[in-house]
Amino acid sequence: MTRNQSLIWTLQHRKTIFSTRVFTIAELQSLSPNGEPGNFTVMDAPDWAIIVPVLKKDDEDHFVMVRQWRHGSQELSLEFPGGVFEPGEDSLNAALREMREETGFTAEKVEYAGVFSPNPAIMSNRVHFFIARDLTDTGKQNLDDDEFVDIEIIPAKEVIQGMGRPPYVHALMASALCFYLRGSSR
Repeated sequence: MTRNQSLIWTLQHRKTIFSTRVFTIAELQSLSPNGEPGNFTVMDAPDWAIIVPVLKKDDEDHFVMVRQWRHGSQELSLEFPGGVFEPGEDSLNAALREMREETGFTAEKVEYAGVFSPNPAIMSNRVHFFIARDLTDTGKQNLDDDEFVDIEIIPAKEVIQGMGRPPYVHALMASALCFYLRGSSR
């Protein structure tokens, strides 16, 4: 047995204990690497896509962002566009659809930046990140019935300097910003 294999738990039983339109909570019964049983709770949700729309303005990068209410934190959040995959949709199409629906912008160039597990201790899904450039504003949002979103164009420098302080406190936005910074340093 290799060193890493000695860390792997073995799933014995899985039971759904709660389900909503957004996520499902499951209880797992697993055996530890040394054969001891354990119970764990996992949240299953669809994968998400987040896209960083980069707009050149006065020869400097600006981000097309969305401001919206977040029920978990009970506050407004300034974010990059994103959302869950539709059934059968791939990560690129999900990202482009979310950007178009939330901001009305389309992109000529889109780069896959990477993927993260938002909280692998309790969540099973992944978040896929993209960087979009050469943007065109169609002037039309196509929001879901429960979405209320303002579009804001913010200088990249302001977002970088403000990350970690309101209104830039969404952890996945910090992840997206890291991908943007990695790409702009190449």
